[in-house]
This record gives sequence, structure tokens and C-alpha cells, in this order.
Amino acid sequence: MQQHTEKIGLGSDHAGYILKELMKEKLIEKGFEVIDFGAYSEQSADYPDHVHPLCRAIESGEMDRGIVMCGSGNGVSITANKYAGIRAALSWDAEIARLARAHNNANVLALPARFIAPGEALKALDTFLDTAFEGGRHVKRVEKIPPGQ
Repeated sequence: MQQHTEKIGLGSDHAGYILKELMKEKLIEKGFEVIDFGAYSEQSADYPDHVHPLCRAIESGEMDRGIVMCGSGNGVSITANKYAGIRAALSWDAEIARLARAHNNANVLALPARFIAPGEALKALDTFLDTAFEGGRHVKRVEKIPPGQ
């Protein structure tokens, strides 16, 4: 197993809990250091309670990237994108995840737990982790994204 120096944060609500646990298992298997910000069960949980601390950890440099999930992926994505240092991308397949990294330098992958099969979610995760930002013409576009408040 290859050991990675990158730290990955995970966050979800109750709807994303099972998928979060699958992502955690896969990341640990791949040798990443993983910090789980919750939810910790399928009991009702509010996604902002878990996404806010994850995003603050990325902005502070404690985490390198994050994976967030809720039923539709929208709530976690909207919450994460409130932070100036976060570029969260809602991805429902590997190609969207690839483009999010390559063209948008996304540092948070948002997954729609109720609308993505586990196998497709794992492909999106692998692609998100393995794809580098292309830079070039995309740099000026990413730089034009205004910082959050």
C-alpha cells in the first residue's frame, strides 16, 4: 500500500453516511490520512454541522482536500462553496469529477448519495484524487472566482 502525505476530510449528513463510510474505507486502503467530520450514523444530522468544520480545516491548511455528501449533493456543495478557499464540485460521475479537477482546480468533491451508485461514486473518487489541475487557460478563470465573504 502506498502511503500518501495528503490529508482528506470527509463530511456528510445522515443520507450520505453509508457512502461516506465507503469513501473512508477506500481512502484508508489507498494510504491517505482521513479525518471524519461526521455524520457518525444514519440518525438525522444537519450537513452544515459537518461541512463547516471540514472547510475551515481545508482553509487553515490542516486538510488538503475534502469529500462531502448528502442526499442530493447540493446542500453540502452550497455550504462548502461559502468559503473563500473552497471550490466544491457536485459530481455524479467520473468525467464530471475529472473536469472539476482539471479545469476548476476543485478541492472538494460533492457526491449525491441518493443518486449515485457506489461503484460510480468510487470511480469519481479515484478520478478526483488522480487528476491534476491543468493550469494554462484555466488559471485566469479560476482566479476570477471572487472569494467568499
